[in-house]
Amino acid sequence: MGIRLKTFLAAVVSTAALAGPAAPLFAQAQSEPLGDIARKEEERRQTVKEPAKVYTNKDLGNVTPAPSAPPSGTVTPPSTSTSAGDASKGADKEKGKEPDKTATKDQAYWAGRVKQLEEQLDRDQTYADAMQSRINGLTADFSARADPAQRAVIEGNRRKALVELDRLKQAIVTDKKAIADLQDEAHRTGVPPGWLR
Repeated sequence: MGIRLKTFLAAVVSTAALAGPAAPLFAQAQSEPLGDIARKEEERRQTVKEPAKVYTNKDLGNVTPAPSAPPSGTVTPPSTSTSAGDASKGADKEKGKEPDKTATKDQAYWAGRVKQLEEQLDRDQTYADAMQSRINGLTADFSARADPAQRAVIEGNRRKALVELDRLKQAIVTDKKAIADLQDEAHRTGVPPGWLR
């Protein structure tokens, strides 16, 4: 009991020592009337030669708002309109149609097609990596929880993430196939290899 009392007294003394120097300043600030403070501020403002620049919204011009971020801890899957499956369907539709005779398939055409397919592959790969990280986090969170209700919610989220990861892996395979098909088409039509970069 004696050690606890000594510890308590030491804490009180150290707190008083820290607060001691500030107490007179606080008391002095409280003792000065508010009218005197206002008078001094008015005198200070009169001695300022140039007023400070005030910025308004007009000075800033038009600023485009930032896109809203998804809630933390969630990964937004790619939209279905830009998925690899749709890209390959679009390519299949183009193959089924008679190519436009007026469209020339020059270097810009081939480079643009390759770039578009590679960007889609990169997007799907990035989403797949993010989904794998989410699955890893949910797995660790699941094993750290003891409450069965919380574990059930986490397991449900984990299963949804696993389904999404499987879909993304399939999209990656489709993206790689679309790139390979484009390279084969370019080879068959005699396109120089440098045009596909």
